[in-house]
Amino acid sequence: MSGPLAGVKVLEFGTLIAGPFCSRILAEFGAEVVKIEAPGEGDPLRKWRKMYGDTSLWWFVQARNKQSVTVNLKHPEGLEIVRKLVAEADIVVENFRPGVLDKLGLGWDALSAINPGLVMVRLSGFGQTGPMAKQPGFGAIGESMGGLRYVTGYADRPPVKTGISIGDSIAALWGALGALMALRHREVGGGKGQVVDVALYEAVFAMMESLVPEFDVFGFIRERTGNVMPGITPSNTHTTKDGKHLIIGANGDAIFKRLMHAIGRSDLADDPQLASNAGRDVRAIELYGVIDAWVGANDAEIVLRVAAEADVPASRINSVADMFADPQFLARQMLEVAQLPDGKEFRIPGVVPKLSATPGETRWIGPGLGEHTDTVLARLGYPPEEVVRLRGDGVI
Repeated sequence: MSGPLAGVKVLEFGTLIAGPFCSRILAEFGAEVVKIEAPGEGDPLRKWRKMYGDTSLWWFVQARNKQSVTVNLKHPEGLEIVRKLVAEADIVVENFRPGVLDKLGLGWDALSAINPGLVMVRLSGFGQTGPMAKQPGFGAIGESMGGLRYVTGYADRPPVKTGISIGDSIAALWGALGALMALRHREVGGGKGQVVDVALYEAVFAMMESLVPEFDVFGFIRERTGNVMPGITPSNTHTTKDGKHLIIGANGDAIFKRLMHAIGRSDLADDPQLASNAGRDVRAIELYGVIDAWVGANDAEIVLRVAAEADVPASRINSVADMFADPQFLARQMLEVAQLPDGKEFRIPGVVPKLSATPGETRWIGPGLGEHTDTVLARLGYPPEEVVRLRGDGVI
């Protein structure tokens, strides 16, 4: 293993998105991640969305750099295997509903007794405490309860979702950050581990900008505003003559002036009422009409070229096909080439963030179910004949 987390051992009891994405981030930067899966079934993500043969393409990305070990958590000998893995782990990542691991004898008190330095990342819909703790909750529920869905969409229509399970992914990022902070505390604070408790709704809620103080101080409730950034003008989506959708963000004072000069509206660039965001926001409808008219009279390439020459932030709203041809994506190696099990090459997302000295990497794609069971058990001291017996008894 290489990378800034080389030597860190992670044990994952995760399925689908939040838990597995959290440990994926750690694995991309060198942590050794052992993923515990149910024999014969595995993570349901293996069968989600587009399949290549009998395996989801998503799986190959979400489980990259991980070792798959199948263990029956309802079997006493399976629990013993897990306890041995816990004893050598630095981090446990789990996204069961609160109470499930405790019923199996794998709750925090039991695991920390085995390994006092353990960091346990617990991702759940509503956190480990509170009246809703044991209720089921997916990313969509977290996005709704945490406020994101309420402000997404148009005012005259019901709330809409983003195109991905963003609540799960945000929670995963908080989980990875919390794990690293807890490891740092363990390093400098006496070697004790702790629980990192991430609730999906709180992970989303933490991203909601000025929502809380604006309501508390002014009673202001942010509503859906479509593609307009509320209170920040101009920043909107526009459609070009050739039918392409672009974002133009000219909400900075100097940037606004440059855009207006570039599109032949120096009168607006030099209008003192429009010199600050507060004045522009009052005249938002007028300004969006001006920009819409200019963009609609030109093809996308011309709009983007003019914006770039004027140093105005602008972008296509990329489809994945656009990304595959985008020189910035290619220059930054954000489309890695990997190989499927049959040798076919395919593209996977590059690793984020970019570390200059210790970058993350893809060492292998998501493994077959139980692919590393024998290797990991051998490392724990199980002789080959014992592994055969355990498999025959349904333990692994």
